[in-house]
Amino acid sequence: MLVVLFLLLLALGNAVEISGEEVGGQCNNTKQTLQPRPHSVSILEFGAVGDGKSLNTIAFQNAIFYLKSFADKGGAQLYVPPGRWLTGSINLTSHLTLFLEKGAIILGSQDQNHWDVVGPLPSYGRGTELPGKRYRSLINGYKLQDVVITGDNGTIDGQGSVWWDWFSSGSLNYSRPHLVEFEHSDNIIVSNLTFLNAPSYNIHPVYCSSKLSDSSEGVCIEDCTISTGYDSIALKSGWDEYGIAFGKPTRDIQIRRVDLQSSTGAAIAFGSEMSGGISNVLVEQVHLYNSDSGVEFRTTKGRGGYIENVMISNVELKNVHKAFGACGQCGSHPDDKYDPSALPVFDHITIEDVIGTNITVAGSFIGIKESPFTSICLFNISLSINSGSAPTWECSNVSGSSELVFPEPCPELKSSYSNSSSACYSLSTIYGKATAL
Repeated sequence: MLVVLFLLLLALGNAVEISGEEVGGQCNNTKQTLQPRPHSVSILEFGAVGDGKSLNTIAFQNAIFYLKSFADKGGAQLYVPPGRWLTGSINLTSHLTLFLEKGAIILGSQDQNHWDVVGPLPSYGRGTELPGKRYRSLINGYKLQDVVITGDNGTIDGQGSVWWDWFSSGSLNYSRPHLVEFEHSDNIIVSNLTFLNAPSYNIHPVYCSSKLSDSSEGVCIEDCTISTGYDSIALKSGWDEYGIAFGKPTRDIQIRRVDLQSSTGAAIAFGSEMSGGISNVLVEQVHLYNSDSGVEFRTTKGRGGYIENVMISNVELKNVHKAFGACGQCGSHPDDKYDPSALPVFDHITIEDVIGTNITVAGSFIGIKESPFTSICLFNISLSINSGSAPTWECSNVSGSSELVFPEPCPELKSSYSNSSSACYSLSTIYGKATAL
């Protein structure tokens, strides 16, 4: 289970990227109360100095090593008081709460030597930017259970602008790190914090899994304000032949009550790396504003995988260039070993109850000739379009239905919604279980 609650994320790149998920959990409208740990220590007890200049990596690692001894005693809390706490990569432990007090700022070092180097994710086969290894994230969890990262609106600041300068100038030795990454971990909660200036993604759960009594699986992102330079929330599941071989889907995701702004990307993005598949996604009660794109689905030939069973409802868009998009010719390949005949499947996508103002393009749905995008269902959508030369809708190699949609969609999407209800899809708000309409 990964639960992300009450966040402010300000990032240069993607804010939350969910990759290769099999994550179990319950996501509902009941606010979760975090239980205090029976043991707590302050980072000050391990010699840390919060002056923004002293490197505290060893202090953090020594504190976490000490707190491992409380794992079978109810776990423990590492308290970070007000101050500016500079550090390189640190690794958490199970049954741990990392608590940042108001005024506490964890700062990522701007020296590449202070960040660990690790191998690429197996579902990607290489670093996302450079072949080979990648820098480990600032805060990491590997094969962990029961971890909470929270506080009284403390801040984790990656000081990422220097990483973007290195990336732009070709000065990176390895692919950029993220702020927080959990790999193969269960029962994770991130809440009540501000994330700033990530070198790449802010929060990146990957290969996490948890099986509950009802076998439900899911990631919950709620009550967040996210403002980024690229995608605000990105759902992914591996890259071409590596993602196909690894075979870990992203599924049973719930996103609700979020305010998202993406300057050059999409407020919510699916893919383009989706070779393990993406399915059973519920997005509701979202506000998307001042963005290049509202919701965007991306894939390309050679990806394989699927994007299916997605329900998006109760959406407010304001000052968005393109409200909705689906692209079958988006994204690059990791190398020349991909199979061009591995065609992605795009099916059962429902978008309903949408109001948009100051929109330039209502929708662009460009499928793949050899594998058209099917069962796109649009219902009760009203978009106020700017005057201009851009086409309101653009469609090819797609099929679907619509009803009560303004402006009127492409002919390919004009079949009767009522008569095509069996092809449209809904997701129950109870733990992401899918049901046909």
